[in-house]
Amino acid sequence: MRRLLDALAHLVDPRTLPIAVTILLFCALFGFGSVMYTGFFSWQVLLDLLVDNAFLLIVAIGMTFVIVSGGIDLSVGSVVALTTIVEAVLSEHLHLSVWVIVPIVLLMGTVFGAVQGALIHFFRLQAFIVTLAGMFFARGLCFLITTQSITITDPTFRKISAFRLDIGVGSVTANVLIALIALLAAIYVAHFTRFGRNVYAVGGNARSALLMGLPVAQTRIGVYALSGFCSALGGAVFTFYVLSGYGLQGQGMELDAIAATVIGGTLLTGGVGYVIGSLFGVGILGTIQTLITFDGTLSSWWTRIVIGALLCAFCLLQRLIERHAKSVRRPGGTDAAVVTAGRERGHSEGAASSDSQVIGRAPGQA
Repeated sequence: MRRLLDALAHLVDPRTLPIAVTILLFCALFGFGSVMYTGFFSWQVLLDLLVDNAFLLIVAIGMTFVIVSGGIDLSVGSVVALTTIVEAVLSEHLHLSVWVIVPIVLLMGTVFGAVQGALIHFFRLQAFIVTLAGMFFARGLCFLITTQSITITDPTFRKISAFRLDIGVGSVTANVLIALIALLAAIYVAHFTRFGRNVYAVGGNARSALLMGLPVAQTRIGVYALSGFCSALGGAVFTFYVLSGYGLQGQGMELDAIAATVIGGTLLTGGVGYVIGSLFGVGILGTIQTLITFDGTLSSWWTRIVIGALLCAFCLLQRLIERHAKSVRRPGGTDAAVVTAGRERGHSEGAASSDSQVIGRAPGQA
């Protein structure tokens, strides 16, 4: 019984409640589809959520680090489009190998993100404005390179795109394997490395982190560099998915990544969030699209409507959690009473110590 109560107390903790709600919502949506539509409850349908959204999961991973650090990145969708254009041009026009192209675009995305992070930190600019400028810059660069869609015919690209790995009665593509590797690596970085702890500290309170001697500048630049890397990797995965490059690809993907991250339980104010939550956030978005596809009578725009409603609901939930946390820390509460008592005890002991120094005797003798 005590273990059950401890587990419930852990679930209602402000740091874990959003992700718990996300997981329950995902299970509820998938269960609803399984009851309503024949063939929905299958292993392949569940795997297809990853197959169709592997690129979004990778982009959302980078967005999770940015939002946890207290920032925002609006350039990720444009970087995805730029990546597809660069890959298509290098493959079809310059005939470079895919094993040369992918490192080039990953380096490009990392540098692009690091530059944005440096502008945000050293010039004290708003992340919204800097990444918005980055979004326009990357999208414009796409159409400066070419205004046409370029189909990729390279045999290696097509082999990677056609690769399938059987898992039980279902199968997944190479994109899913790349996304899962990126997810595991991100979980390790976020929760088991010094960089990950610094990201949470900066997101919780950047000034306090600076006073503690943490490398705030390196952390911020590193976060945006990681987001650029994930955007480029997501672009590479998206290229394997569609086998083409076009400047209009990835439109609105930055908003989908933000929505998946917030629905996944990451607080927009920073400092709280789990990378695994973004997996379930992407799963919820994919499940909504699959439900509408199975229904067959609803417009695809209902996906945006439902996502918007969920996003508002999770923002309200975050606000309620923040207010509850503040009320617990408010003077007069249990925690505050303990702190106040401790302070009063400290003041009395300090006064006794001061008097004993004046009188020249020990506190006990005084």
